[in-house]
Amino acid sequence: MIRRDAILFAGLGIMILALANWFSVPYTLQILVNAFAYALIALGLNVQWGYAGLFNFGVMGFLMVGGASATFISYPLNDAFWSSDGPMMLFKALLAAIAGGALIWGVTRIPKKGNLAKLRGFLLVIAWAVAYVVYRSQIDPAARLIEAEADFVGGLGLPAIFGWVFGGIMAGIIAYVIGKICLGLRTDYLAIATIGVSEIIRALIKNMDWLTRGTLTVSPVPWPTPLPADITASGVASPDMAILLARSGFLAIVMLLVGVIFFFLQRAYDGPWGRMMRAIRDNHIAAGSIGKDVTKRELEIFVLGAILMGVGGAILTSYVQLLDPSGYQPINHTFIVWVMIIVGGAGNNYGALFGGIFIYIVWTISEPASVILFSLISDMSEGAGIGAIPDIESRALQMRVFVLGLVITFALRYAPQGMIPERVRTEKE
Repeated sequence: MIRRDAILFAGLGIMILALANWFSVPYTLQILVNAFAYALIALGLNVQWGYAGLFNFGVMGFLMVGGASATFISYPLNDAFWSSDGPMMLFKALLAAIAGGALIWGVTRIPKKGNLAKLRGFLLVIAWAVAYVVYRSQIDPAARLIEAEADFVGGLGLPAIFGWVFGGIMAGIIAYVIGKICLGLRTDYLAIATIGVSEIIRALIKNMDWLTRGTLTVSPVPWPTPLPADITASGVASPDMAILLARSGFLAIVMLLVGVIFFFLQRAYDGPWGRMMRAIRDNHIAAGSIGKDVTKRELEIFVLGAILMGVGGAILTSYVQLLDPSGYQPINHTFIVWVMIIVGGAGNNYGALFGGIFIYIVWTISEPASVILFSLISDMSEGAGIGAIPDIESRALQMRVFVLGLVITFALRYAPQGMIPERVRTEKE
């Protein structure tokens, strides 16, 4: 008996071949690069939601962190910044932040019982205020100087792969802080916290002009593989062939990365660790009663999922070679990832992989397909004397959300557990 997932992936392959025939091979490669990046992000959300039942509605924030981190690591050095007083002033601001953090940590060490217990809350508020004032006294003049003399900090000029790794690390650190605060409470607290943190991250990246250049954007962000211009310079005469080879190289490295991560996730899912996480998801009270540290394990898996999202966000930014904080929107970078999990199948890595690739392709081609459909209908209605359809381009763009809604509706109606649902092993297996 042929398994459902084999049939679905075969159909997805046919869909990709049809896409290459309809558009072009280079454009199809571009779609696939982004699709595999989103598949990695969907795997991260599947780890959090499918493995442990953790609501994360702030996916966009982790993608932005990954993109900004990749830009900082791989963008070329800004000589104007390094030759100014900016580095020393930022170092002083870092020392001020560390001192403020140490002060806050020291106040939190005050025992909750004893002579100072009644003053603990008041002292904590004072500590936060002092830390904030001290930090702002150093960072504000540093920011003004950098923007005036160097525009922004620039990057470190390291290979793009290091930027991807750093993006995952930074996303994991932020997830750790969120998890330490919110895990162990009801799941709706985590959902609200992730939404809030996502918007805070977006506001910071958009307004920290000295670090991210804000809405002025940063470009070009380097690739981990040769660019079309580099391939042309090496002797390839055809520009189309150079684009084809460059995108193929980028796709190959992304597919390799997704394949390796998928392999280890699947091994973990099938092993004792995966069974423990599913037990915590299904009944955390029972899991805790047999000695499992539920909060610690949930924090562990929340950080792991965020790391994958950070890497995926770094890949997306590297490929488009542009960090544009204004381009991040919840519908494009949070809602669509949840759709990938819902349609693909939560709790199943194959479902997350399929959903990530399939939904991104549907999301991308729905606009040009709608343009063709509306143009045909417009010609027919105009020929019938009814009149042409106005603003076809803008209407076609809006159809992406409509098509996505239809996909969700049919998926929930005919495959409520996803197209590749989680397989529950029995003792007979």
